[in-house]
Amino acid sequence: MEIKIEDPAAEHHQPLLQGEEVRSSGPVRSPVQNAIHRAFRNTAHLANLLPTGTVLTFQLLSPVFTNQGKCSPTNHYMTKCLIVLCGISCFVLSFTDSYRDGEGRVRHGLATLKGLWVFDGEDASALHPDVATKYRLKFIDFVHAVMSIMVFGVVVLFDQNVVKCFCPEPSEDVKEILTGLPVGIGFVCSLMFIAFPTTRHGIGFPLSPH
Repeated sequence: MEIKIEDPAAEHHQPLLQGEEVRSSGPVRSPVQNAIHRAFRNTAHLANLLPTGTVLTFQLLSPVFTNQGKCSPTNHYMTKCLIVLCGISCFVLSFTDSYRDGEGRVRHGLATLKGLWVFDGEDASALHPDVATKYRLKFIDFVHAVMSIMVFGVVVLFDQNVVKCFCPEPSEDVKEILTGLPVGIGFVCSLMFIAFPTTRHGIGFPLSPH
């Protein structure tokens, strides 16, 4: 007669609820929390369209300039200057572009009405005029520059130190604005960047493949 010995540990491998859907034990998010989560996720993707150096500079200096959100009048002034300078940087760097020279080195320049003005150590005449005209300034560059400032504004609105500095005790209406406005800006800018993609690879952006 064969005696079957059951393994007590096998019980741990059996589902506790047979025939029922296993539900996540994580907390249920409210609609506002879901909106904030989506906004953070969209902002993370959109931030890739901003100059890396500008974003890193802002994120590095923001806690210092705002004194971790506990702003004095001096901190207010410094933070405003930081935001304005970073916004100008996002706007100006949107007009920069890059190309690879004959030795494979990446050269940067500023787009003008006549072409690309190379300023990183190589004579502009080294770039053939026919090639330089491909990099000339276009209307879409201004559109992308404006959208870059808008995306940077979303990054600023999600910086808790900046929010606490300028609005330490926001009302319910202000909280709704701080939650909904970045989502709307992110949605609009996402559509614009998809509908009108940029071909520029300027300073702080991904390197030019050509």
